[in-house]
Amino acid sequence: MTTIAYRLHAVHARLKAEIKRELKRRKPDEYRLTKLKKLKLAIKDRLYANVRRSVSAF
Repeated sequence: MTTIAYRLHAVHARLKAEIKRELKRRKPDEYRLTKLKKLKLAIKDRLYANVRRSVSAF
């Protein structure tokens, strides 16, 4: 795994934990949840694009 992929994976995991923590609150902030979910999706897209690029290099 490349350094970039490792870092993206770590950020993705951290965002996942933040979303889980926000959902456990009595009144989750919908704006914050939407923002976190969009960030998580953007990181996931970058991660898969990076993996796809590295696989096609072989």
